[in-house]
Amino acid sequence: MIQSQSPALILVADDEPFIRSMLTRYLVKEQYQVIEAADGEQALDLYERHHPDLVLLDALMPVMDGFEVCQRLETLTNHTHAPILMITGLGDEQSVDHAFEIGVIDYITKPIHWAVLRQRVRRLIMQTRLEQQLREANRQLQQMTMIDSLTQVANRRRFDEYLLQEWGRGARDRTSLSLIICDIDCFKPYNDHYGHQAGDYCLQRIAATLSQCVNRPADLVSRYGGEEFAVVLPATTQAGAAAVASGMVRTVYDLALPHKGSDIADVVTISCGVASLVPTPDYLPFDLVFTADQALYEAKASGRNQAQTNLVIPASLGKPTSVMV
Repeated sequence: MIQSQSPALILVADDEPFIRSMLTRYLVKEQYQVIEAADGEQALDLYERHHPDLVLLDALMPVMDGFEVCQRLETLTNHTHAPILMITGLGDEQSVDHAFEIGVIDYITKPIHWAVLRQRVRRLIMQTRLEQQLREANRQLQQMTMIDSLTQVANRRRFDEYLLQEWGRGARDRTSLSLIICDIDCFKPYNDHYGHQAGDYCLQRIAATLSQCVNRPADLVSRYGGEEFAVVLPATTQAGAAAVASGMVRTVYDLALPHKGSDIADVVTISCGVASLVPTPDYLPFDLVFTADQALYEAKASGRNQAQTNLVIPASLGKPTSVMV
């Protein structure tokens, strides 16, 4: 067994009480945890409730045999179920071939050779644990490639992917997609006055604050570049996005981070540009980004420390209109 991990959980499914009891006693002696099922339906129920590391499955059971259980698990888990070791008195070539075709990982015949069973169980458990570790390592690696190392919010790559994803969802559901682009006001003078370490800390505080200003799991705060952040708000109207942006401006101001190099206030402030639309073939994601960026430019030109909203309008109908928030 793999050390320093909790004992593996094994589901034993066999309609013969004596065989089931023998298997359970043997596996417990080998320091595994065991749950028992007397038929196929009970096996499926226990699998869904406990998610075992391994299934020891009898081929011939009443109501639902082991072959059907295996096929059902393939469907229920989308081919990601725990390994199945089939234990049965069937040893003909056709039965063996069928078992492997439907997802059985290994096959052992009755009467059970206990030493062989021990080695196969140990190998399958180790294989399962290693695959789990690999999946977790890949998940963490994938997450690292999507997170900005300094601010710990999503990075530009994740922003680009997520915007495309939510653009497609908005087009399918015909729901409004909103974008906020935020920029820290007078950030170069901040770095010049306080130093780059203080500048990094400022970026971290702003990122954390913006993240606290969104409440839904679907809302994404990302570092867009330098001192700019972008916030994707799926299924959010222009009015809703404007309210979020205004809240971000107020919350950052209330942090009261000293900024003697600012020509606006003596604390760090941000400016925000907001754009919203329902994705249609008339637009591209670039239109949403461009319009939010225009709104940000206008917020800065109007004195900073504020949010401004631009309403995207098709070029054939006129230019985007600006609304102060």
